[in-house]
Amino acid sequence: MDAEREAPNGMAADVGNSASDGVFHAPVVQAGSVSGGVHTYYAQPPYASLPPVSEWPRLDTADPIALGVRRTRRLPGETPLPPYVERDCDRELGARVREARLEGGLVVVTGAPLSGKTRTAWVALSANLPGTTRVFAPAPGTDLRGLPALLRTGREEDRVLWLDDLEGHLGEQGMTPTVLAGLAQLGVPVVATMEDQAYDARRFGGSARVGVLSGARPVELRRVWSAGEIWRLGGQTEEPRLREALLGHGRRSVPEYLAVGPELIEEWRRARRPDAHPRGHLLVRAAIDLVRCGVPMADILSDALLRAQALYPQQLAAAEAESAEDGFAWAVGIRHGATGLLAPGRHKGTLAVHGSLVADMESRGNSPSVPLGMWLFALHLSPDSHESMQRRAIAWRASQALGPQAEGNPEILTLLGRIHAEAGNSAAAELSYRKAAEAGDTEAAVTLAELLVSRDAEAEALPYLERAAEADSARGQYQLGMLLAAQARNWFSRAAQKGHSAAAQALPALREVTDPPPDNVKA
Repeated sequence: MDAEREAPNGMAADVGNSASDGVFHAPVVQAGSVSGGVHTYYAQPPYASLPPVSEWPRLDTADPIALGVRRTRRLPGETPLPPYVERDCDRELGARVREARLEGGLVVVTGAPLSGKTRTAWVALSANLPGTTRVFAPAPGTDLRGLPALLRTGREEDRVLWLDDLEGHLGEQGMTPTVLAGLAQLGVPVVATMEDQAYDARRFGGSARVGVLSGARPVELRRVWSAGEIWRLGGQTEEPRLREALLGHGRRSVPEYLAVGPELIEEWRRARRPDAHPRGHLLVRAAIDLVRCGVPMADILSDALLRAQALYPQQLAAAEAESAEDGFAWAVGIRHGATGLLAPGRHKGTLAVHGSLVADMESRGNSPSVPLGMWLFALHLSPDSHESMQRRAIAWRASQALGPQAEGNPEILTLLGRIHAEAGNSAAAELSYRKAAEAGDTEAAVTLAELLVSRDAEAEALPYLERAAEADSARGQYQLGMLLAAQARNWFSRAAQKGHSAAAQALPALREVTDPPPDNVKA
């Protein structure tokens, strides 16, 4: 309230003479009002709108997520945040926080969006200030002009002002040089975060607000992790989220992977609604499942995603409400200034799926299984060679995913046999086909017999072919006939060598049956 105020009848108001911090707190009495009465007004202290220090949370009990640290994906039993991985700037930042505790001042952590600024700054507070420190984290736009006066009225204790995204707190009623100087006199540190572009614009852009930043102690946090930071991350492999970040962050920063992941997961799950993006949801689902099968995360052909839709007949019917073009546009759209659910892959015409989507799908116990047909589809997208590491990886993943449900299930056992055979693991293929044959699959019995014959185990193959032939399998009957014809030719040849004329006469006909016709016969 102004120190002097004109009364309605033109008389000056009498003002009490008690003041502190340059602000009057005594009653203000206005005499000679129209009604003849006396009105008493009480001037509000400048910090009346600020919460008392006793209501500020203690550092050791404050919730970092409530104060700006981005949450990560969290499954039942997991802590709210994964363990912190030491950054290269932590030592410098810690020294500046300790210095600010003794002398006051502004410490600013700058960096690119989603570089981990807030988590790094918060850890610096926790590691370098007493747990009993009171933390004030005002909302952007809060009037901070009375903060020094408020702190002078309280008892001596450690206090810190926490300003996440400092640009939202600058202005005539926010953090000004005057407020900062007042806090410095009291030895109250101010720890803040700020994006690089916002810091540069206000620090070097000739703004009137540059006064606050001119005395700051900036610590720059690099977006791309150094080899040392990645090495320290690798030491946290017992923590599932950090292990996934190590393996799946790709070209993204680790904080970006951890922070953006939950947002992408939630958006993708909700997109399956008919009035949202069902086609985009299905295309991303196909990409996720291809990676779950063993296709490299950043080498997914966009054309393959279109063809893979047929493996999800129910979802495909629901996806007809959205075109494939619109579905792709939604899936690759940039979120949070960082990435989309799908992004450009390593090679032309390929896409990359955000690793957090794959990790979340694999981590949840209620996630839908990969369609059985997707395994062979993924295998046929791989280099056509038994020596292909990708094919071997797909076969290994198939064993891990389908093995527990394969016993007594001829369909899955036969599928595993085919996958192993095409990946070049004949022993594993034979084992799977044998189990499928024993579970009653006739065609698996024939395939097993063919594998046995290929390694000259005809005697072992014969019972499987006889069983298939008796089950009226035309393929089994043909293969049994071929095997018996080959055996007959062998015996007739031995008899003919000993002068048996009838055997010699029968050999040409048997050779026509058992010898395959020559390929590419030229006239």
